[in-house]
Amino acid sequence: MALRFRPVDTTFYDLFTESAHHLVVGAGLLAEMLSETAVHEDVAARMRQAEHEADETTHALFKRVNSTFVTPFDREDIYRLGSGLDDVMDMMDEVVDLILLYEVKVLPSELSQQVDVLQRCAELTAAAMPGLSAPASLEEYWIEINRLENAGDHNHRRILAKLFSGEFKTIEVLKLKDIVEALEGAIDAFESVANIVEQIAVKES
Repeated sequence: MALRFRPVDTTFYDLFTESAHHLVVGAGLLAEMLSETAVHEDVAARMRQAEHEADETTHALFKRVNSTFVTPFDREDIYRLGSGLDDVMDMMDEVVDLILLYEVKVLPSELSQQVDVLQRCAELTAAAMPGLSAPASLEEYWIEINRLENAGDHNHRRILAKLFSGEFKTIEVLKLKDIVEALEGAIDAFESVANIVEQIAVKES
């Protein structure tokens, strides 16, 4: 079997870790947005700034790929993982933006369960990224993210059932459904990130 040279340079791992930490910030802002005392305009402004900073990290990552001759793993996988992390941030930003634009004043308490799932996914992902230098060691990470995604699916179905129970006016149902679907999308995006990490581990084993 041919030996594969892997660089000692940790820049890629540092950038992935930085990107994941942006998601921790974003999930925290999303949780703040759901609180009864939240000033929506203020939280949304801070989320836009957090999303911008996450974009800057993604751009730095892609620039690094383009300027590096030997990468720690396949360039395609670096692009996929970087884009996947960016997608999560975009989805969380969308949730906050929808709450602001739709001028939603009262949100179903069940949404906090989905945000709890998102925050846990963000924390696990941030903790996992430094381990990309030995991706096979991250098996517990992608298994737990998959479990959390299943829990998110369970919550999602029950939130939809509540929305269509007759408790809410039609216009509120339409607004809330968009928000609920965006939350579900963010959780699914975390699972996509974990799947990419698993695929990298398989290739590198």
